Amino acid sequence: MTHSHTQADLPRCRAMLGQPNDYLDGDLAAELCQALETHMAGCHDCQIVFDTLGQTVRLYHSLDDAPAELPADIEARLLLRLQEKASSAARSEH
Repeated sequence: MTHSHTQADLPRCRAMLGQPNDYLDGDLAAELCQALETHMAGCHDCQIVFDTLGQTVRLYHSLDDAPAELPADIEARLLLRLQEKASSAARSEH
């Protein structure tokens, strides 16, 4: 049976979520993997965190090295916004 975090669970959940990359990369010690998997079997919130991180890592690895092209209007708005931020930062330095 899974449950959501309670105040009493938070320290344990924080400890479990402290090394998600090592777990997903297979670099976490076997006993720590077992403890984490046991915890996640009963903690829906931690399952969601690890599932989401795992999906994000898989998506990232599936991307090629070519940058994604933005639609021209979005690229223009983004560049304008970056220029505005840079100008604002330069003015505040003086």
